[in-house]
Amino acid sequence: MQLIKDISTLTHLPALLKVKKGMKPRPFEITDSPGARLERNAERFGQQSALIFEDKALNWSELNAEANRYAAAMKAEGLMRGDNVSVMMENRVEFLALLMGLNKIGVTAGLLNTNLTGKSLIHCITVTQSKKCIFGEEVIDSVQDVYSELPLAQGQDFLFLADAGKQPAPQWSKDLKSLLAAASTDNPVETAAITLGDTAFYIYTSGTTGLPKAAVISNRRYLVSADMAGTGGLRCKTKDRIYLCLPLYHATGLLLGVGSALATGASMFVRRKFSASNFLKEVRQHHCTHMIYIGELCRYLVNSEAAADDAKNPLRSIMGNGLRPDIWMQFKERYGIARICEFYGASEGNVAFANLMNKDLTVGMTSAEVSLVQYDVDNDEIVRDNQGFCIPVMQGEAGLLLGKITPDTVFEGYTDKAATEGKVLRSALEKDDAWFNTGDLMRTVDVGYALGYDHYQFVDRVGDTFRWKAENVSTNEVGEIINGFPQVKFCNVYGVEVPGADGRAGMVSITLNDDVLDLDIESFAQFVQNALPSYAVPVFIRVDAEIDVTGTFKMLKGELRQQGFNINAIEGPVFVMKSGEKAYSVLDNAYLQKINSAEAGY
Repeated sequence: MQLIKDISTLTHLPALLKVKKGMKPRPFEITDSPGARLERNAERFGQQSALIFEDKALNWSELNAEANRYAAAMKAEGLMRGDNVSVMMENRVEFLALLMGLNKIGVTAGLLNTNLTGKSLIHCITVTQSKKCIFGEEVIDSVQDVYSELPLAQGQDFLFLADAGKQPAPQWSKDLKSLLAAASTDNPVETAAITLGDTAFYIYTSGTTGLPKAAVISNRRYLVSADMAGTGGLRCKTKDRIYLCLPLYHATGLLLGVGSALATGASMFVRRKFSASNFLKEVRQHHCTHMIYIGELCRYLVNSEAAADDAKNPLRSIMGNGLRPDIWMQFKERYGIARICEFYGASEGNVAFANLMNKDLTVGMTSAEVSLVQYDVDNDEIVRDNQGFCIPVMQGEAGLLLGKITPDTVFEGYTDKAATEGKVLRSALEKDDAWFNTGDLMRTVDVGYALGYDHYQFVDRVGDTFRWKAENVSTNEVGEIINGFPQVKFCNVYGVEVPGADGRAGMVSITLNDDVLDLDIESFAQFVQNALPSYAVPVFIRVDAEIDVTGTFKMLKGELRQQGFNINAIEGPVFVMKSGEKAYSVLDNAYLQKINSAEAGY
């Protein structure tokens, strides 16, 4: 059996060598860009399918022509290489054509989360010094609320793009559709001068710990990710089709999904938003052979009602991030997936991992120089030796992941220089070195013969691990166990401060399955007591109708931590496991007062 595994690993060698060659960073002054790749695809695969969206189907020649119209219209609006604009739109043909058109003339698009409103929306538009705000009809209400507070000229700098056609362009904006009517479909001459060093996009962090930060994505970084994903990850061919239902304002969908299509000539099926009920039907109807995923999307699909023929579909290779070990094999077997290329990398980071060898339960390997160093979870700080240097962990131990900053692994950072410097560790392992602090805990894992490459597994975000009863508790690991309780649809685990107690007590927000009215609290207590060590058993439980997530399904913990176990700030029921007990009871005001006065015995 081991010999078979070793031979299987060796079959990856030719592809790995090709990927390694393609991922060697080229000098920033070389001319290349996503827009240039689109032009090449139009030349090479012009009549082949490029994009399917709702009732629209475009080949590569048609998609390129659409992008050129946007490029011409934006030039007519006075935009030029080096300018920045903000774009707020849901997934659709116009969004992709606009992004490629802007890239062709060297204009950087700041990709706004379509859920942004108010102060956060104003911040994201202004932080990049945008000269225009281009928005879709589908988000008109959000922009309407803030346009008067933005440093943009009304009637000039706001460009409206129709969607359903139910609302006209507001008086304070221009109708982009009318500007496109006379625009040329010829390739703009500017594209030939756009370099790898030019900034392609600004992609924003989720803003779970403050206002979003604009991460810089250069053309080089985009194309390295695209080539790695298309050639080494998904392994696409021109006749393949990629299922894309993640928001394209986020790096996973835009870099891995759209990037793979640009890199290989494969087609894209683009969905406005993810739908579990339509997933398999669309995959089969449009013969989608590949998919880009987020772990929680996979969890939705695992939790959906199963059918005997779920594995009978054309999907064979998927790529994404956040697929957790507790559902990995279940998802893979249920949907008949032959290849899962789990990916790790932050929008702003300088290091990436990919499971190019198709090993189970791992984010794979990296060609970058990285180090896992000791981290004190309790005090939320890096452990250093008596000379002030970080201390590498032993093989297999969890440690904070650092990525060395070199000419080949540049940390492009954010538009905010102070925020960028705040993520850099200097003189970390030796004097005057520089490392990017990912903020993530990782460990190396044994995957058998792996051609000499270490493989890694994501453990947790720093801050998502808390200490209780002198033990470290991983929110992800506890969450994966609790998700196994039959009544639980989703859960969000976090630590809360308890007066008079060291560390943080575990608390979990639970959303029940659709057919469950009330949590069986007795069975749940028995379940967690049997499945978890005593220190990891949640002290508090709240039952919520929904769990708040970002546009890419990352669970938000900030407000939950702020509310803690304050029953007067929580709508649903809250349960507590009192000190010394093994059962849960309803948390009332009398016991809440006892906890807050540090008299509960924790």
